[in-house]
Amino acid sequence: MSETNQQQLPDIVRNIVLNAPIDKVWKAVSTAEGIASWFMPPTSFEPVVGYEFELNAGQFGMSPCKVTVVEPPYRLAFLWGKDWTLSFELVEQEGKTAFTLTHGGWSADMVTEFNQPHTQVREHMGHGWDGIIKKLAHVIEEG
Repeated sequence: MSETNQQQLPDIVRNIVLNAPIDKVWKAVSTAEGIASWFMPPTSFEPVVGYEFELNAGQFGMSPCKVTVVEPPYRLAFLWGKDWTLSFELVEQEGKTAFTLTHGGWSADMVTEFNQPHTQVREHMGHGWDGIIKKLAHVIEEG
């Protein structure tokens, strides 16, 4: 099926201002240890375009990923699974960091590799990101 025939769904976007310098937030989103502390544990991770790794998605198994954008300390993006993109954007704001997470690649006409419709998974993951962003804030601000 071509991209033009697919019914695209809106990206999931979450924004938060973290009470921490941009370098601290960058470390949390661009290292294996950092990512594991608030999201999912990767098998390994290097902030290098083309780097391939897997995220441990718990009951859904291991999800293949590939880094697509690295612009330290402002932007990191990767392909996630067979359909999704995930990006982290950081903006310095007077000692704090505005953080935007964008989870894209949603289509009403597609199913995930675990055979669930994107429409169903997107709603579930939208709520999940709320908790994950709170966990990131806790990790960053409470240490």
